[in-house]
Amino acid sequence: MIAQRTGTTALRRVAANPNAVFTSTFAKAAMSQMQTRQATTQKISADEARSILDKQRLNRPVSPHLDIYDKQQTFFGGSIWQRFTGSGFSGGLYVFGAAYLAAPLLGWHLESASLVSAFAALPVAVKGAAKFLVAWPFVFHAFNGVRHLALDLGLFMKRQQIVKGGWYIWGASLVSGLYLAFFL
Repeated sequence: MIAQRTGTTALRRVAANPNAVFTSTFAKAAMSQMQTRQATTQKISADEARSILDKQRLNRPVSPHLDIYDKQQTFFGGSIWQRFTGSGFSGGLYVFGAAYLAAPLLGWHLESASLVSAFAALPVAVKGAAKFLVAWPFVFHAFNGVRHLALDLGLFMKRQQIVKGGWYIWGASLVSGLYLAFFL
């Protein structure tokens, strides 16, 4: 719209003051080829405007709710888990950051040496479970983020590829989470 107005203004100036390059006949010919929209308006009362708006609202589509989606779809589950893991990590970062700042005032010991010694005192199974609870969401978020980027580029968009890709992400993230928790 702005480009059309700019062009129209330039052509009107050329028509008013022709020069060697642009003649007035050129400007008039260009103006005759431009698209114009004939619109008429009329004044209406506030009540009439409200009734027109109410009639238009009856024809508008209703926004879909989450209940219409098939919960069995792998891409739906992967997408929501991507949000859950990302929100969990950001929320955890904010909670730990606030606790770390408040620790000196509350007498907590959240410095690295205290955390390492407390974690070292835990049984091996508890350590592995705690590491898995951090490792799995991390690798899932990383792998699924790459999958989302590929889908954004239009790759692997066939239904079978979407389903297989979703299962590959779940499997790879579980295996990688277990590896990081118990072997690293």
